[in-house]
Amino acid sequence: MKYFYTHLIESESIIIELDKLSLPPEQKKHLAHLVDSNIHHTILDAIFSELSDSDKRVFVQHLSQDDHQQTWKFLSDKINNIEDKIKKVAEDLKSELHTDIKKSFKQASRNKHSNK
Repeated sequence: MKYFYTHLIESESIIIELDKLSLPPEQKKHLAHLVDSNIHHTILDAIFSELSDSDKRVFVQHLSQDDHQQTWKFLSDKINNIEDKIKKVAEDLKSELHTDIKKSFKQASRNKHSNK
């Protein structure tokens, strides 16, 4: 799905890491969807934490209309350096996800070797 912030966020590196795991394709697809959802909710949380209650309602209205240009104009008017803030929270989450995936990969490798 294309979100108003898609041009700022790269998630392909996480998908590449998921592909390294020995999982069925359906599980990889499900995990990729969860990654996308986590990034989306993290970004929305960061935005909502910066907006007043009335601005939150306006923002949700812009989201529901799927007008990316109007959404950006609104956010840029209301939140200083919004693009940088979105990039930062997304990068922080991606870093955490990369760490979790690497731990899972190492654990799976250990389990595979101990079963031999």
